[in-house]
Amino acid sequence: MRLSRTFFCAANALTWVGAHADLLTVPTTPFTETGGEYALSDITGIVVDSRYADDVNTNGQTLIPPTLSEFAHTFQEDLRSVLMLELPIGMDDTRQANTIFITLGNNTGFKDAAGTYNYEGYSLEVDGTGIVIQGASPLGAWWATRTVIQAAVTGDGALAKGWGLDAPGWGERGAMIDAGRFYYPPEFLVEMCSYLSFFKQNVFHVHLSDNLVVESKYSREFQFNLASAFRLWSDDPAVAGLNRHANESYTREQFDLVQTQCAKRGVTVIPEIEAPGHALVIVQWKPELGLDDLSMLNISHPDTIPTMKTIWKTFLPWFHSKVVHIGADEYDSGLIEDYTRFVNEMDTFIREETSGSKQIRIWGTFTPKQGANISTTVSYHHWTTDADHPYWDYVQNGYNVLNSDDYLYLVSGWSPVYAQELQLSQIFDGPYGRPYSPITFDPEKVGDNPSRGNPHVLGQLAALWTDYVFDALHNAVPAQNLDRRIPSKSDTILHYTFDESNSNTVTDHSGNGYHGTVHGCKISDRALHLADGCYLETPLGSKGRDYTLSFRVKPTSTSPGTLFSGPDSIFAHGNGTISNMTLISGGSPFSLNYSLPLNKWTDVSLIAQGNTTKLTVGKGDSSSRMEFLAKIGINGDSFAWASIGVEAPLARVGEGFTGLMKNIVLRGRAE
Repeated sequence: MRLSRTFFCAANALTWVGAHADLLTVPTTPFTETGGEYALSDITGIVVDSRYADDVNTNGQTLIPPTLSEFAHTFQEDLRSVLMLELPIGMDDTRQANTIFITLGNNTGFKDAAGTYNYEGYSLEVDGTGIVIQGASPLGAWWATRTVIQAAVTGDGALAKGWGLDAPGWGERGAMIDAGRFYYPPEFLVEMCSYLSFFKQNVFHVHLSDNLVVESKYSREFQFNLASAFRLWSDDPAVAGLNRHANESYTREQFDLVQTQCAKRGVTVIPEIEAPGHALVIVQWKPELGLDDLSMLNISHPDTIPTMKTIWKTFLPWFHSKVVHIGADEYDSGLIEDYTRFVNEMDTFIREETSGSKQIRIWGTFTPKQGANISTTVSYHHWTTDADHPYWDYVQNGYNVLNSDDYLYLVSGWSPVYAQELQLSQIFDGPYGRPYSPITFDPEKVGDNPSRGNPHVLGQLAALWTDYVFDALHNAVPAQNLDRRIPSKSDTILHYTFDESNSNTVTDHSGNGYHGTVHGCKISDRALHLADGCYLETPLGSKGRDYTLSFRVKPTSTSPGTLFSGPDSIFAHGNGTISNMTLISGGSPFSLNYSLPLNKWTDVSLIAQGNTTKLTVGKGDSSSRMEFLAKIGINGDSFAWASIGVEAPLARVGEGFTGLMKNIVLRGRAE
């Protein structure tokens, strides 16, 4: 199922109710215009209905829902950061002039695609005296705030006067990220939730354990050395040794922060611990539990299910969602009876352990007609018709199904089967002549899909949210900087000439004021002298693509050292025992067949454009350009060389490097 790192993201797929016009948002918002505009600059404050200020939505997936007042305060932060509006928050039970009044109410139009009342619905009214938001719940009111900000961004700070009613067609809309095979820092997960929330997505599925694919030809010894990871770190002796990567893991405090920050924006984190397949990390911990394919647990072993119960008992208190994902994917088809027993026992255990507050979800793998008599309290997560036909296999048998059909399956590394980039035509043209939606389980056979209103369709996790106003809104998403943008007055973002002499401050001549601070280094002859671990610290972290990072450098030692480092990458002169120029991203080194000449000045430019990263050395006709490439594939099979895009590291300059550096320039384009 998951050949490499995978990433899914989904559209809102809202159901429009009685609209005569749409607000220009993503997705578009149904709205009836009455004429004229209201400028948000006229707003003097936010008023939360005091009758509902402490209300929470208990119908969603999260167990830590924010109050209406808490959502309002996050909205206040976003108005400040996106629209530069400084608005106080007050409490009252009635609307005030020139305010955004946030309240709750019951409207018969708040219905999903199945015609069921939807607690995420809201109404939006804009007139000459301000804005009124009425949510079916605090979460519904939150989605209205996303509409207000988006409409203000696309409307140059003003909203059309009128009225609209909006409600999502399906309950689960969001993204999945494979953090099992590739570690993402907790800060990144929080930023992802901010991004998802802005487009009214409410689920972030985080895959927390996995391994590289195991082939039948691999020896037992080879399998034991194959890469695998379990991303939760606990000091509980019951799971000691399960996690072997403490520096690439989430502590309880970190994971709690991720879930809390995501819930703050209406997004529930759904955690997944994979078993009995994709479980090599567990077998490497307890070898007696593996089949011949060590990525599969031997369910018939008396300690296997107790071990999984121990793992879940340890980590269940960490999880603040009503649904947890146990994986249960790609298991031995000759052991369906054992598989069924495993899933049903884990279902009973988790429901009893949490007093019924949590239910489990599994990937579609074996069907009832194959003998998998799974309890209908378990929901299925469909991903490919190679494994099942969810309408006939699950929906018709009373199971709830979440859709991640591989029609929109992305692999962020490389795959001989799946795409690395989303093709927009797949969404807007869609299978059989209509846009893709959560009811599209089989894009090839329209008859194998349920009706739009089928209540067993939970929603969708797939990439589906782009339209023609996306770029403007993309830059306005609050509380995240996934693109690693850096504000700049011109194309030159940073420029250090080192014209100070032995100063602790290095002036930024770009005009942006990104001045640097020297820690133990000397500056003379317009050069930074680096030795003995000294470094230059900048106020920046990383620059996303596109960019050109240029400098002159003169190594005075053959010892490897870091030229530039940041939170996302490292650019080094040598790595380990080699002297080759190397980029390190995601913990993986990518080296060129080139080393800087010793005791000689060299002009260097690190250039990134799109998904490519290149290095230029020298000037004019004598310059040469090389590309950083990654050899990627599946465990020695089907390898391919591929371009890589790496963010520019900017937080520190020269730490561990011995030599001189001068004239550092960062530009916001590829040259």
